[in-house]
Amino acid sequence: MKSNSQLIYIVDDDPDDRQIILDAFLEKSPQIDYVFIENAETLLESLYSTDLEFPALILLDLNMPGMLGLHALKEIRANKQFSQIPIIVLTTSTLLQDRKTSYELGASCFLRKPDSFGELIEITDSIVKLWLHEYHEPQPPAEKN
Repeated sequence: MKSNSQLIYIVDDDPDDRQIILDAFLEKSPQIDYVFIENAETLLESLYSTDLEFPALILLDLNMPGMLGLHALKEIRANKQFSQIPIIVLTTSTLLQDRKTSYELGASCFLRKPDSFGELIEITDSIVKLWLHEYHEPQPPAEKN
């Protein structure tokens, strides 16, 4: 199985957060496909049932009802079939222990959810550029009159 270079799973239990994250991605990367997943259990079910292509990236919240994001991260990294999918933890947690544990379990990156939509746009744009290799051509400077 291979990765779909144009697919991101957004895993977050809060529907408002999922929509805001999607809106931020769409500001600069509308060409990418996004799939909402509401919890860690559904994420694992989706990965185990995928027959053709895995997502290019998983954006994972830590604090969700039921299985925590950290448990899903551990299980994903333990499975050779999809252990190489980049997983970016995007959470409200400011605990150093959550950051440390995320990296110990194999997170590719740990980011705190920003306070402003503008910051979220910058983060999602950076994620696409760094993890999906979607480098945009620089725009020429605007002419001054």
